[in-house]
Amino acid sequence: MLPRICIIPLFSGRARAVRMAVLLGLLLGLVGARAGQAQQASFQFEKSRQRQVRTPFLLQRNLIILPIWLNKQGPYNFILDTGINSCLITDPRLRQELNLTVGGRFLVAGAGEENPLEAFQIPAVAVSLPGGIKAPAQSFLMLSEDVLNLSGYVGIPVHGLLGADVFRSFVVEVDPVAEALTFHDPAQFRAPRGRRWARLPLDMEGRKSYLTLPVQLNDSLKLPLKLVLDTGAGHALSLETTSDARLQLPPQRLRSQLGRGLNGNINGYLGRVSALELGRYRVPALLTSFPDAADVAQRAEVPRNGNLGFELLKRFTVIIDYTHNQLLLRPNEKYRDPFEHDMCGFEVLATGPNYRQYRVLRVEATGPAADAGIQPGDEILSINLLPAEALSLTQLSRLLHSADGRQLLFVLRRASTGDLFTTTVRLKRQI
Repeated sequence: MLPRICIIPLFSGRARAVRMAVLLGLLLGLVGARAGQAQQASFQFEKSRQRQVRTPFLLQRNLIILPIWLNKQGPYNFILDTGINSCLITDPRLRQELNLTVGGRFLVAGAGEENPLEAFQIPAVAVSLPGGIKAPAQSFLMLSEDVLNLSGYVGIPVHGLLGADVFRSFVVEVDPVAEALTFHDPAQFRAPRGRRWARLPLDMEGRKSYLTLPVQLNDSLKLPLKLVLDTGAGHALSLETTSDARLQLPPQRLRSQLGRGLNGNINGYLGRVSALELGRYRVPALLTSFPDAADVAQRAEVPRNGNLGFELLKRFTVIIDYTHNQLLLRPNEKYRDPFEHDMCGFEVLATGPNYRQYRVLRVEATGPAADAGIQPGDEILSINLLPAEALSLTQLSRLLHSADGRQLLFVLRRASTGDLFTTTVRLKRQI
């Protein structure tokens, strides 16, 4: 019999994203619990005497993209994500391509416009990571439709996410500047010493890790806030105002679609907190997301105030050590980079066979792009006379965050007519 999970009927795209988030959390928790009962450390070194393995990754849109092999085929691109309980395949084409055996089936009631979405438990997939890491029989959850479209958001093919099982198996060191990961044997790992390293305690609840950090919200209010450590979040900091009555929206804020991840599209406000303290380091004027209450309601498995994302963490060499309940941070060359929001005022989706065709997905009504006449559906053909296909989505994003007052010359194709037109956008720091 097909198990069902009842959720509230959906009325809008925003609600649909929230209900999907709740359900995915429940399903990933179920799969993770079953996998945890079977084996505590599902990933291991291929050579028994290895103490560590170093391997490259791609840093795209503030996300760690790792190539992996499944059942000796690949590579497939997976996001390394401390924010999910287990491992998830988002591209359903892999089921047939890899001839995957299906275990439990779940019905995501109301996740589509009319028809429900199926999710499958894949009980045993042989996983290999570069450098000599394997999981002989890793459990996954697989969606029947790629409703998240992570590839379009990241700008390269993305097939899924690797979650808690990796971090329960190794001490994971992330070097964002070199774009390299080092997986350490927890039994042999010795934490580095030195004045530049900050050590922060991690609280493990369920299969996720949490930090309690002092946040200076404004000149007069400083609170210790409980935050999920979330390498799969592209923002710096997100705070949920419903979690504490003292958490209020800042006076200066910008209404925005905040991003996309496992939770779908999240709407809310962008603002800044005065500072966040990471041990010996104080990060000032931190760009912060404040999601709408409706977009985070009932989403948290454990009470918390928000989450800490990789836009902040990428400014450090990061060591995530679940075994010893600690997070180690050392500033890198990105440490003093400013935290900036998109200064153009539109969201872009990567499409096409190589994800090098860019369409405008959404335009902020009062932003520079709207003033320049850009509309949703327009295809970007060139920027400053450089063909758009020569830019990765990450490079394009950097252009849109580059400098207050900078002018960008766009050539676009209007979706409704096919006509080409040229316009100039003056970037504007809005928050």
